[in-house]
Amino acid sequence: MVVKLKIKEGQRDAMTDAVKPGIETAKGEVGTRFYAFHHDAVDVNTVWFYELYADQDAANLHMGSEAFKTWSKTLAPFVDGAPEFSFLTPIGGKGI
Repeated sequence: MVVKLKIKEGQRDAMTDAVKPGIETAKGEVGTRFYAFHHDAVDVNTVWFYELYADQDAANLHMGSEAFKTWSKTLAPFVDGAPEFSFLTPIGGKGI
C-alpha cells in the first residue's frame, strides 16, 4: 500500500514528529513487513507512506488496532484533505 498525504503549509516538521510513534508501533507488528515514511522530494507539503504486509489479515490488524486509531487522530491536525491510497500487489524485486 502507498499512501499520499497532503499536509498543511509549513507543517512538515511537526507532521514528521507526530509520525514517529506510529513507526515505532509498526516495528512491533509481526505481520508488518515494511513500513516507511517519506518526504516528497519535490513538494514540501506532501508526505508518503509505503507499507507492505504479510497478508490482508496483517494489514487489517494494523489498521484496526487501537494504537493505529489513536495515532491517526494525532496526525489529523496536519493533514490537508483526504489521503490517497494505492493498493498494490508486489510481484518481485530486490528486498521483498
